[in-house]
Amino acid sequence: MPKYMLTYHGKMSMEDMPTDPEAIGQMMAVWGAWYESMGDALVDGGAPTSHSTAIDANGAVDAPASLTGYTIVDCPDMAAATAIAEGSPVLAGGHTVQISECIDMGM
Repeated sequence: MPKYMLTYHGKMSMEDMPTDPEAIGQMMAVWGAWYESMGDALVDGGAPTSHSTAIDANGAVDAPASLTGYTIVDCPDMAAATAIAEGSPVLAGGHTVQISECIDMGM
């Protein structure tokens, strides 16, 4: 079954992360419920990301829209991966989710 990487894009920094224990608990509960809803499709819950830069052969360049995190899921097709992505908690914060099929390199 193919794997799909859900990448989250938007504007976020470490300063945007909650520091209050109650707010952290609420955020983790929302993410936990989403992960649980995926069942066996969840391969890697991923992680949030923060500061980023981009490089090319000549050095640093302007980074594309910020990557704010990722999740990897195992789904039969793009439609199933999209259905999972539609439940992502990042959407409520105004971020977008890009769904990409991972190519099996047989390694």
